[in-house]
Amino acid sequence: MISVFIPTRNEQQDLPACLRSVAWSDDVHVYDSFSTDSTVEIARNAGATVTTPPGSPGSAIFGGDEAAHKNWALKNIPFKHPWVLHLDADERVTPELAASLQHAVASPSEFVAFRIRRRDFFLDTWLKHVQASPFYLRLFRPDKLHYERLINPIAVPDGAVGELTGYLDHFPFSKGLSHWLDRHNSYSTLEARQILCNRREHRGFSLRHAFLARDFNERRFHQKELFYRLPARPLIKFFLLYFVRRGFLDGRAGLTYARLQSFYESMIVLKTRELAAKADETPSVLK
Repeated sequence: MISVFIPTRNEQQDLPACLRSVAWSDDVHVYDSFSTDSTVEIARNAGATVTTPPGSPGSAIFGGDEAAHKNWALKNIPFKHPWVLHLDADERVTPELAASLQHAVASPSEFVAFRIRRRDFFLDTWLKHVQASPFYLRLFRPDKLHYERLINPIAVPDGAVGELTGYLDHFPFSKGLSHWLDRHNSYSTLEARQILCNRREHRGFSLRHAFLARDFNERRFHQKELFYRLPARPLIKFFLLYFVRRGFLDGRAGLTYARLQSFYESMIVLKTRELAAKADETPSVLK
């Protein structure tokens, strides 16, 4: 009753456990971006269907536009079932969540998508408090959802959204700290591009919607835009995660994670300034 969608690129380490956690599905799709390791072989040996995006391998992560990357997949992958569960290779579906997923699609009511609570782990610790938001829209009808933003895209459903019980376990540091830093170096470049694109296109921002919008995803979009307008963002992010979100309750892992997120925000700020300066000299840099 549920198809599974897993985007990958060189995920031979994490993919096997991810696939085992969804062995209950008879329609698993691995959407591979030209892996050079054994990711594709692992997927096919596990019975998954492998699809690659159009074009050729590039150096830019997600081809430089994660939303377009995922939107193409949702429109072109022949999912067997009307409901799709989106996972990353470093995520695991717990047995409690699997049961909740099956129950939800059996009686979806008016909902076209469901949010799932994710548990992120670092230094053998569940980052229960320091995460900005633990909820992610991951179960949906692909004909009723699309993504927006170049990186860390927002899922935009065309209809009502529900919430599931059970946890999705996430291991973002499974490949080590160096891999996390390399990946977020790429992310920060796309985040900077997204900020400047928003400014160039004068995308609407509403302070009222940032706090009062009924739709979770709309509220999150305007909160991000509000955050981008704040001075001293890296320090503010650390304060929010460590003190407001009570990241200190997560011990050493919480402190380290809050510092990493502050550093990530610093990279975004610096790259936004750099791109803005280049844009003044060469407007085509944002095209």
